[in-house]
Parts: sequence; structure tokens; C-alpha cells
Amino acid sequence: MIHQFKNNGFNIVLDVNSGAIHVVDDIVYDVLELYEKETKEQIVQKLSGTYKEADLQEALEEIEELIDQKMLFTKDEYEDYIYDFSKRPTVVKALCLHIAHDCNLSCRYCFAEEGEYHGQKRELMSYEVGKAALDFLIANSGSRRNLEVDFFGGEPLMNFDVVKRLVAYGREQEKLHDKNFRFTLTTNGTLLNDDIMEFANKEMSNVVLSIDGRKEVNDRMRPFPKGAGSYDIIVPKFQKFAESRNQEKYYVRGTFTHHNLDFSKDVLHLADLGFEQISVEPVVAQPEDDYAITEDDLPVLFEEYDNLAGEMMKRNRLGKTFNFFHFMIDLEGGPCVAKRLSGCGSGTEYLAVTPTGELYPCHQFVGNEDFLMGTVFKGIENTDLQTEFKSCNVYSKEKCRKCFAKFYCSGGCAANSFNFHGSIHDAYDVGCELQKKRIECAIAIEAAKAQEV
Repeated sequence: MIHQFKNNGFNIVLDVNSGAIHVVDDIVYDVLELYEKETKEQIVQKLSGTYKEADLQEALEEIEELIDQKMLFTKDEYEDYIYDFSKRPTVVKALCLHIAHDCNLSCRYCFAEEGEYHGQKRELMSYEVGKAALDFLIANSGSRRNLEVDFFGGEPLMNFDVVKRLVAYGREQEKLHDKNFRFTLTTNGTLLNDDIMEFANKEMSNVVLSIDGRKEVNDRMRPFPKGAGSYDIIVPKFQKFAESRNQEKYYVRGTFTHHNLDFSKDVLHLADLGFEQISVEPVVAQPEDDYAITEDDLPVLFEEYDNLAGEMMKRNRLGKTFNFFHFMIDLEGGPCVAKRLSGCGSGTEYLAVTPTGELYPCHQFVGNEDFLMGTVFKGIENTDLQTEFKSCNVYSKEKCRKCFAKFYCSGGCAANSFNFHGSIHDAYDVGCELQKKRIECAIAIEAAKAQEV
């Protein structure tokens, strides 16, 4: 299985199963488009009006050589592997701690409903619940040494004292159990101050700073409850924070909607503010929401991604490099095979914890009682649900089986699949189309870098 595409002047061919990527000339590209459908003689005959026969024969020989080297049209050898892998004992490696089901902003697209999460009351996690959550993680992590805990909300800085106490407790437990905690923090930044920045720089392996881009875009979707915008408050804090972390181990994270389909301008605006780690992602919303992205928006967004990729290539040549999260792709290493096939591990390796200690497959399922898995005090009680999530992979989703992107997106988001199709074994179609375009752009950027060497 191969995937061919053109992007920013490059003819690119991806061998899906091996991961081999080839930047080819026009003749090889055109021959490959016919290679599985026609005989060699038919290919030569069909393309003889465009290319010389000798050149076509040479192109065919090059293709055959790549096939012999198992770099084109390779077989998928992973399906049996992932089913064997899914039978292994489950270990938990990461928790999303909902340290605060409350927020001081009123973001219009917030899936957490300002912290209420589908009717759950606003409250802060106590130290005792958080401590039990860390104990649960340690007890269910098996032999895995590196564990991850994200302080999430709502707005986690509304409960910062408990954050500090839990980090201190985690550091104590590391020594007792030979574990290593990687703490992260997601914040809207309104409550950031020097003390919090100093603590985060010491203890947080990564920090996500929420901002949507240009002032008018951000303030339209991320206002305070009384309507005032948050841009002017957070930008100076974020700039200071990013510099204090040497422009590493953080990213500014935005959401674009139907109201700013020209989102590349928001990405470049953030880059021009000095941020070097940027993520601006499409909103996931139901069609009836006025800000929802629909299939009709896709052509415009495809062009935006292509333009953004081209601008990043240009800036890379000028030494003005920044990272765009969705264009970051490791063509030589990357995640292990199991991760590539099964995704984020929601419902199995990764769980969300509410302020009262309830366990859900991830933060996007919180509040949906059908997905309540247990508590940090009693452990996983809904083992059938855990088994269902464990069986979720690119081969359990019919849409993914023949998709070129499956080893990069890992089948997409289970929550989005459920919210749009009522099953975690489906896929969110608009999100899939955008993901495929992002992967193409990411590969093209890497091709441009290779050409510069």
C-alpha cells in the first residue's frame, strides 16, 4: 500500500507499511499511479506521449529495485501483533488529574462546560483524593518506572496549593517505589505569577498554555464570565514563562473554529510573538454549533495547512524556526509499534480522575456515567469497559484499515468517535480529513529540510 501526494512543489510517495518516504520526479510519480492497475507494457503505452520509452523503462527498474528492498508496496505485518499485544496485562502509566472542576474563564467551545463536565458540580480536588490517585497509579503501574500526571481542569491554578502538595507527595513516593513522576500542567494563564512559574520550572516536565492566537480571535472565544477578553492579561505572562523555560518543554495551545478558518495567521501571530512551541488545533463541535467546523470548510483548511507548511519551510531556511505540534513527525524513530496501532491508551494505560476520585477513560468522557470505570479507592470495577478500550486499534476500525495515515494518527480520538458515531470503534470524519492533510504537510516539511542538507 502506497500513498502519493504533491505538496509545496514536492512529489511524495509514502510506503504505508514500511514508513519509507520517497521524493520522486514526475515520471516515477506518474508511473507509480498506474503501477498496481496496469501491466508494464500498458504503462509505457499510456505514458509514451509524455515521456520517452527509455526513461519509462528506467523508472520501472527503479521502482522494482525499491520493491526488492522492501521500500515500496510492502505487506502489513502488524495486525496479528496488535491482537497479541492487547492480551497482555494492563498497566496504568498516566493520569489526568481534574484538580479543579471550576474555571475563571467562559470559553465558548469548552467541552468541560467551565468545569462542570456534563452536570458534575463545580468543586476542587482535595489533597486526600489526589494522594489516593497517585497511590492508585503506583499500585497499578506494574514494573513501569516512568509515570505521567497532568494537572488539568477547569483551571488547575485555582487549586494550586493542592498541586504543590501532590507534587511533593509524588517526589516522596518516587524514592520508596523506584518510580519517576513526570508532572505536567495545563493552564489558561490568567493566574500565573512569578512563584507559580518558578515552581513549574522546577517540577513540571511540560506546561500547556492556552491561547487561540490573534487578540480578536482569542477574546471572542476565551473571555472572562463578564465578557472581557483574556489576551492582554496572558500574553506577557506567557512570553515571560516561555523564555524562563528556554523556549522548551512547553507549548502555547490554541483552538481554531469556523470563525477563524484563516488559522494559519494565528499560528504565525504566535510565532511572531516569540513562541517557538505552538499548537493550534481544530475545534470539535456538533454541527449545530455556529463555530463548528464542517465538511464545507475542508477545502479552505487544506489550503491553510499547505500555506502554513510553505511558510514554515521559508522560515526554516531563514533560521526563524518554530515547531508546530501537528507538523512534528519522526520519520526515523517515533512511537513504538503498539502505540502507533492503538493510540493514546485511553481507558487502559491512561485514565482521568475527577475531584471525587472517579475514574473515566479520559477527560472527554468525564461526566458520562456509561463510561464510569471505578474509583481511585476501589480501582477499576468496570473491567468490560476496560477490555473494550483495550481492543480499540486501527484494525478494529473499518475506516482505518486502508487509510495511509493509520500508523501516524493511531486511529484517532476514541471520544470524538463516540460523540459523533456512538462507538469508540469508528472515526470522526472531519478530524480524519484534517489529520491526513497535516501528515502530508509534515512529511513535505521534512522533505524540504532534507533537501537543504
